[in-house]
Amino acid sequence: MYELCAGIVDKNKSLAEIAKEEVLEECGYDIPLKNLKKINSFYTSVGISGTFQTLYYAECNDSMKVNDGGGLDEEDIEVIYIPTKGAKEFMFDESYQKTTGVMMAFYWFFDNINQIR
Repeated sequence: MYELCAGIVDKNKSLAEIAKEEVLEECGYDIPLKNLKKINSFYTSVGISGTFQTLYYAECNDSMKVNDGGGLDEEDIEVIYIPTKGAKEFMFDESYQKTTGVMMAFYWFFDNINQIR
């Protein structure tokens, strides 16, 4: 399953602070808080669970890499890098299991960031 870096909001911290911690824990990047840009908040499921997510965007580089990530001991997280050139193909390839959050992030990226470059 392909997912975005994510975590449970169970601390008395801002959503951006929690996002920063999750990126460090799961992906190994120590991104400055000021680099996190809030994109939007949305429901990814309705009914019993009613999952509500907030999506952030940040660019990172090798200087921010402080560990290999992977999450906590009970997690099995592998960081995947998808080149921009093949990202739209990945997005629409149904053989890759991915969450709605991943699709939202890709759509936002191609509509906002990729057009600038």
